[in-house]
Amino acid sequence: MGMIFFEATIFEMQHMNERSANIERNTLETQVRVGINLDGTGVSKLDIGVPFLEHMLDQIARHGLIDLEINAVGDLHIDDHHTVEDVGITFGQALREALGDKKAYAASAMPTSR
Repeated sequence: MGMIFFEATIFEMQHMNERSANIERNTLETQVRVGINLDGTGVSKLDIGVPFLEHMLDQIARHGLIDLEINAVGDLHIDDHHTVEDVGITFGQALREALGDKKAYAASAMPTSR
């Protein structure tokens, strides 16, 4: 079973910005693709095959106003361990890439003198 990618994903729009990323991870057990836009509107398109994980990631996207697209194909006929693990790894990598060097975030957390 191969992966199906949307023809025009929410992450391939004209407005790609610095706070977005697309990451793919392929292992013997899974194929995972994550697209994230930190400056989104809370839209998610999730095709993972693990309903509770899809629900939790939808909540992150919806309440964090993050656009998130995840497609995963895994060995769910055995169990969901590898799929959940590889989605988590790929989501973390996409989040790290979308955040960039994080200098702007560090500067906002610097203590001020009185």
